Amino acid sequence: MKLAALPGAFLARLRGPDPARTPDPSAATVRLRSDRFRLEREADWRRLEAIVIAMEKGRIARVSDEDLLALPALYRTAASSLATLRETSLDTATLGWLEHLVSRAWFQVYGPRKGFAGWLREFLLGGWSRAVRALGTDILITLGVMVAGAIVGWLLVASDVEWFYRLVPSGPGETRVPGASREELAATLDTEAGIGGLSTFAAYLFSNNAGVCILAFALGFAFGIPSLMLMVHNMALLGALLWLFDGQGLLTELSAWLSVHGTTEIFGILLSGAAGLHIGRSMAFPGELSVLDAAAAAGRRSAVVMVGVVFMMIIAALLEAFPRQLVAGTIERFVIGGAMLTFWLSYFFLYAPRHDDDDAAARASP
Repeated sequence: MKLAALPGAFLARLRGPDPARTPDPSAATVRLRSDRFRLEREADWRRLEAIVIAMEKGRIARVSDEDLLALPALYRTAASSLATLRETSLDTATLGWLEHLVSRAWFQVYGPRKGFAGWLREFLLGGWSRAVRALGTDILITLGVMVAGAIVGWLLVASDVEWFYRLVPSGPGETRVPGASREELAATLDTEAGIGGLSTFAAYLFSNNAGVCILAFALGFAFGIPSLMLMVHNMALLGALLWLFDGQGLLTELSAWLSVHGTTEIFGILLSGAAGLHIGRSMAFPGELSVLDAAAAAGRRSAVVMVGVVFMMIIAALLEAFPRQLVAGTIERFVIGGAMLTFWLSYFFLYAPRHDDDDAAARASP
């Protein structure tokens, strides 16, 4: 008797179950465990999602203190669940949703607390001036070195005119050199007839001034000594120019001409040198901290100062390219320079708003 002639039911029993039609018990078990895993933790995930949505919309006041305290734990639980689901889950929709939720929660727990507008507001309304005041000792040291550099430049040129050419770069046709007449020197302080080309001049000045400041800051990592040497060199150049114009009775006119932009530019260079010195001093005298920790802490403070110095160099370039070239009167130039110096001194040393940390400490004190 042939096998094909047997009844169908009997033949099926002889052949056994069809693997293609029989469900895989292992896949069903994995799916069941995945569903059970999701159901056991879904309430925490939904709670975390509600907190994250409220914080993203700026409605943190509506989040309870209990939820805020639970946020880090909820995030870590969700991140752990995500790692488990990646290995076991067959539900790609749930896996994708949880990955998105964990990334959003990470930003709320560990991400920056302020956007650019908030950072800029805090920087201008106290952060910058606070960082400058933290460099008080370094500013005084750098200021003394700069004044000494200007005096040294004056004395060197007064003793030997050849020092002028070593200190002050000059090219063909330069009239600001020893032996120039009063009229020739005075002509270099004249104003421009119009504003054409001054914007390009301002961009060049900003690039040059910013380069000097960045170099002064960067050299501070060599214990601040190269920064101070750069300060001496730059101010010796100024001392040589002051000596030259004083010889023709134009010291007041030159001072007024320089004050328009110099009160901002030289102040910025002063802060750059102090920022570099601050890092160098922290490495030489780290105190109870390690050298790397002390340098890192000083670097953070100095970096805030240097961000502000960039703003100062932009302002100095604009003052140098426009008011200095367009305003002719000595008194008017002194007024502009004096106003800028007063503003910077007031902002850095008189404007001292309370910081959030100060308020918290005041509330915590008995």
